[in-house]
Amino acid sequence: MKKINKLILSSILLIVINGCAGYEPIFGSKNIRFTISNFSVDGEKMLGNKIYSKLRNAAKSSKNKPDAQRINFFINVSKDKIATSKDSAGKILEYKIVLVASVEANNLDKNIQILKEEIKKSSSYKIQKQYSETLNIEKQTIETLIENIYQELLIKLSQNISK
Repeated sequence: MKKINKLILSSILLIVINGCAGYEPIFGSKNIRFTISNFSVDGEKMLGNKIYSKLRNAAKSSKNKPDAQRINFFINVSKDKIATSKDSAGKILEYKIVLVASVEANNLDKNIQILKEEIKKSSSYKIQKQYSETLNIEKQTIETLIENIYQELLIKLSQNISK
């Protein structure tokens, strides 16, 4: 009886796993065919370079394809850290981080502007008892905001490149 149950369970598990094998996102980076010819980063250079490296990784899949569009990127990122909550003694309890990324993308082959967007993302986090924990949470919050900006940028870029 146990062998039959194991056989049925393993068969169901195999069918479920096999059903998910062909999943592809709608706005995947493999569907966008572009290469980065030149780039410029202003403002918060470290944050701008993180966005650029994500774009560069997305462009790697179409590096050797002849129909890939050559694009120049200009990225300007600014970061604001605002205290949003204080206790009665004036000690800060919560911060809000706001990232604003202005991105311009120009097609070199057609000499047209593909994208000119200002993407603004924000998130709040609470102060922890240990300062190192607070710094880790701030770093994770910034990474999440950068990933959100990149994903929105990739969607808008794919919409404008496919036109």
